[in-house]
Amino acid sequence: MSGAAEARLAADAVRARLGVCSPAAAIVLGSGLGALADRLTDARRVPYAEIPGFHATQVVGHRGELLCGTLGGREVLLLAGRFHMYEGHSAQAAAFPVRVVHALGARVLFVSNAAGGVRRTFRPGDLMLIADHLNLMFRNPLIGPQQPGEPRFPDMSAPWSPRLAALLEEAARESGVVLQRGVYAGLLGPSYETPAEVRVLERLGADAVGMSTVPEVIVAAALRMEAAGISCITNHAAGITAAPLDHAEVIEVGARAADAFCALVERWVARL
Repeated sequence: MSGAAEARLAADAVRARLGVCSPAAAIVLGSGLGALADRLTDARRVPYAEIPGFHATQVVGHRGELLCGTLGGREVLLLAGRFHMYEGHSAQAAAFPVRVVHALGARVLFVSNAAGGVRRTFRPGDLMLIADHLNLMFRNPLIGPQQPGEPRFPDMSAPWSPRLAALLEEAARESGVVLQRGVYAGLLGPSYETPAEVRVLERLGADAVGMSTVPEVIVAAALRMEAAGISCITNHAAGITAAPLDHAEVIEVGARAADAFCALVERWVARL
């Protein structure tokens, strides 16, 4: 299940559990960034395993539930965690939740992730506005039959909305949050990159690297959704320092950055 018809069936199942939602945005939370879910008021939730076409999450730091509630005075849908291609899912399946939130009425998508810092001036805990991306997963979630109402060849010249990015930067200034800007490289994983691969990424223009997000934004572009996103830089990429990489560190740094991240996103939602 990954197409438009399946997304409508899943959306109907979600409405049956959560009731009607009129979302100002749909928000995807990455590793270690789940604290935003605790800021929702009047939250209703449904586990991923109970939504047709969704999968239970297997990665530490991903709660695996869809919520509808109020954030910053606006109603939002919140995807607390994601399922990844490195778990054995197709690109179509990894991006399927975006189709579902679109079917539920969301026209703005906000994505977040934990990422390794390729740019040498980054420090763990930095927040990076995603200005553009590199799809180095070499998979595309639009492969297969063309979906009704979607272009066969969607334009990707501006998948990340300049309008939403400007609102994020304004919200960051008002919140006193330092927000960097850069290019996110999506790789398949689940192994971390080698130092040689990180040097290649640096030469390709990547500022941060992770294992998610790109399929979701490609589908959002096909659905003509506005998209914005933030990477939490949780570690230096391999070879930048001599330290080994560890997912436990990713979760720990994400938790430390949670207050700034949550304050920023809540203020941004209020401005939509």
